[in-house]
Amino acid sequence: MQRYPTTTDDEREAAIEAAAMAIRRGQLIVLPTDTVYGIAADAFSPDAVQSLLAAKGRGRDMPPPVLVSAATTLDALAVGVPGYARALVEEFWPGPLTIVCRQQTSLQWDLGETRGTVAVRMPADDVALAVLERTGPLAVSSANLTGRPAARDAEGAAEMLGDRVKVVVDGGRTLDADASTIVDCTGARGRILRQGALSLAELNAVLEPLGTTLSDDA
Repeated sequence: MQRYPTTTDDEREAAIEAAAMAIRRGQLIVLPTDTVYGIAADAFSPDAVQSLLAAKGRGRDMPPPVLVSAATTLDALAVGVPGYARALVEEFWPGPLTIVCRQQTSLQWDLGETRGTVAVRMPADDVALAVLERTGPLAVSSANLTGRPAARDAEGAAEMLGDRVKVVVDGGRTLDADASTIVDCTGARGRILRQGALSLAELNAVLEPLGTTLSDDA
């Protein structure tokens, strides 16, 4: 494992390039996001995704979300995205909102037992976005062993996952301890699957003018 600081412009560039290179080689990395640190793999490499799940101690029944660098990528990954989901994306991306949509059937990937869906987020972190711009969509899960709290700094992530990843990008301590809020957007009305950094009230404030609201199953 190599740990890369991002304090100066040169260090940041070296960290981003090392992370992108590791992804291209099918290896795992740790990177900061706007919520907690994440462990990432090439979303289109089944072997890398399986390595990610194994590193966390998870099975295929808990597929990772996919992070993207632009909202426009959503339509390359998902089909039938409803209007209320697009309204949430427009308001809260980049940010701590993960939406679950029906995935494009033509995608050549294997994220696990997704039941034909994909969870997508665009993080509000400059380093993460820079990595994503070079790698394309990444399968990313919180940087922790299953059952332990998600890491909020590179040191905590390295302590738990350092022997399983190639690169740790150190972007300092994350600003938010809460994970993203997850919304199921596969139906005519959205449902909150996990309460996180965004509250039901914040989300519904965007949707109420459209004549809809989210139900809360979290």
